[in-house]
Parts: sequence; C-alpha cells; structure tokens
Amino acid sequence: MSRPTPSSPAQAPIKNERLLLLTLAGIQFTHILDFMIMMPLGPQLLRLLNMDTHEFGLLLSSYTFTAAASSLLAASYVDRFDRRKLLLTLYVLFALATLCCGLAPNFTFLLIARALAGAFGGILGAMVQTIVADVVPFERRGQAMGTVMAAFSLSTVAGVPLGLFLATHIPALDWRAPFFFIVLLSAVILALAWRQLPSLTAHIDRPKQGNVLQQIVAVAKEPNHVKAFVFISLLTLAGFTVIPYIALYYTANVGISDAFITVVYLCGGAATFFSSRLIGRLADQHGKLRTFRWLALASLVPVLVTTHLVPVPWWLLLINSTVFFVLVSGRFIPAMAMLTEAAAPPVRGTFMSLVSSVQMMSSGVASLIAGLIIKQTTSGQVAHYNLVGYIAVACGLLSLVVASRLKSASATLARAEPHA
Repeated sequence: MSRPTPSSPAQAPIKNERLLLLTLAGIQFTHILDFMIMMPLGPQLLRLLNMDTHEFGLLLSSYTFTAAASSLLAASYVDRFDRRKLLLTLYVLFALATLCCGLAPNFTFLLIARALAGAFGGILGAMVQTIVADVVPFERRGQAMGTVMAAFSLSTVAGVPLGLFLATHIPALDWRAPFFFIVLLSAVILALAWRQLPSLTAHIDRPKQGNVLQQIVAVAKEPNHVKAFVFISLLTLAGFTVIPYIALYYTANVGISDAFITVVYLCGGAATFFSSRLIGRLADQHGKLRTFRWLALASLVPVLVTTHLVPVPWWLLLINSTVFFVLVSGRFIPAMAMLTEAAAPPVRGTFMSLVSSVQMMSSGVASLIAGLIIKQTTSGQVAHYNLVGYIAVACGLLSLVVASRLKSASATLARAEPHA
C-alpha cells in the first residue's frame, strides 16, 4: 500500500481520544462477543437443540448474511447522519435482538433472532471503524485500531469463558445465560457511550454527486475499492472457514472436554489482548503492509496444525491454539488500518459499510463452505477438517498478493492536487 502523506482527522481533535477509543472498544466487545459466543456453545447447542453440523453452520451464517445485507443497506444512509446518533440507535436495536436470542424457545426462533442480531451488529462494526478513521490520523491509526480490536481478544479472554461458565453453572438457563449477560453488559456500555461519543457531522456537509444509488455504485466500482473488497473477502475466508469449528473439532477429534475449551479461549484471548496493541504499534512503526505480510505468512502455520491436529498433550494443544489466536486475529489490525485509508473521508462511511457487508458475507460463505465439507462420522468425529485448512491457506496467500496492490486515498489525492 502506498505511503500516505500526513493527514488530519476529518473532525476537530477529540479532547480525550483514549476514553473515546475505550468506549468504542466496549461496543465492539459486545457485538463481537455476541457473534463469537455461538462457536464455543456449538457442542451444547447441537446436543440440547438436536441440531446437526449443517444446521449449526446455518445458525452461524444467518448472522453473517443479514449483517452483510444490512451493511449494504447502510451504505445508502450512513454518511447522511450524525455518526453518534446512528451508532447509539443501532446499539439499542442490537441489544434487543440479543435479548430475543436468549428468549428463543427453539431452533427456528433462535435462527430468526440471530439474523436480527447480525443485521444490527454488522453495521456497528463498520460504524466503529469509520469513527476511528474520522478522529485518528493515519500515522497513529494502527495503534488506535489495535486498541479497538483488542475487544476481540477481550471477548475471548473474559467474555467467552464467562459465558461458557454461566451456561454450565446456571442449569435453569444453560446456553441462554451468555445472551442475557451480553444484554446486561450492553446496557452499561450504552450509558457510557451516551456520555462519551461526540457528535460527528463534518461528512454530512460535503457535496455529493448524484442520487443515493449512484453514490453507492460510484464508491463500489472505484478500482482501489474493488481491490479492498477482494482483500477483506480473502482474509475473512482465510480465518472463518476454520474458526467456527475449532471447539467442535477439539472435543470430537482431539479429545478435549467442554470445560477445557474455556481454558483454550482464556489463554488465546489473554495473549491477543496484550499482542493487539503491540501489533498496532509495530504497524505504525514499520508500515501496515509490511506488518501484515509478516503476520499473514506466520499465521499459515497454526492454521495447518489446527486442522490436522490429533490427540496430543494438553499443553501442546494450548501452545498451538494460543499462537493461532494471536496471529490469525492479529493480521486484521494492519489490514483494517490499510482499508480505512483506501477511501477518501467524504465516502469513508459508505465504503466501510460496503467493506463490512463483504466481510460478513464472506464469513457466512466461509461457514457454509466448511459446514458442507466437514462431516461427522458415526463415531462422532469430524472428518475433512484438513481440507478446510488447505482452503484457508490458499485464501491467505492470495490476500498477500491483493494487499500489495492497495493504494492510499490520501496519497492519491496528494499526487493529484498539483495537477488540479
């Protein structure tokens, strides 16, 4: 990616940038946890709701497909409203949809509730990243993204183990307990967000050409944006073909107990919580593209090991799973910093909504592809997980090729200005 010229945020400087980033990280934490909690709950859901692996894949993909559709729809209005008001409204709707998940009496109701949660959660992710890009200059955006994306780590180090603990130790609620926990936590973070989020409206006053549909099409077909969509799609496929079925594979094939899955997520999340900001600083110091290349290449090793794992000592599994968490999630930090700079500020909200749509659609496709490839044998083991690993590695390698072709919108505009 071309090196951008120093640029200023689209808004006036924020008085307390760190507190704002922590608030945004809290929003990220809850909606990421809402998505991630389904994965370790897989064995319980399959058992208690009498589902098979294909239905579980559908449960996961329903969230991502509606998130993709809603993000695509959001592209038509996200740059027309105060980012603060829009984010708070979406967050309330997300919490209500998650409440419905906890109240679901059967698979069908849960499927619909997950779809609604995805519809609002998908837009939240795009909005958070857009606000970060609006208020933090590119030169410091790697570390800012590291702070916000540490929410992914925190959701595993604290949220997922706690959710599993609640699901295991509250028999009256079982798998429903984590969803009620997310709702209560969202209420607290909503109160904080109401106080901390500033009004962001500078993008509204900028001139726009054509009607809404023409503006979306113009953003979507811009060559550099197309490369960005391909990039995030490949990177998502490189992870989410493997991630949703890790807990199921560990319990069925490696012989790990449901209780030890909590330890796996705890250790992996703890490691990534500390590594996220470090990776962000490395990206700012050594370049986003270079850092991404290092992480993307290194991540292929634990992906292959994970998808070929046989019964091994618990400590060996824990080392591999922790490295997997650090590298697979870590490569998204420089990647997202690169993506936020691929579009000019006036269309950044629309662009990031489209990126979120592509990412969520790719997550759904990845879950479905993996669900169609892997099978449960009569003995209960998972077969063909190794094939999923090969697909993930191929997509990871292709993402490296596309990443080198991405350009910075700021650098492009700076080169064009002397000729204007």
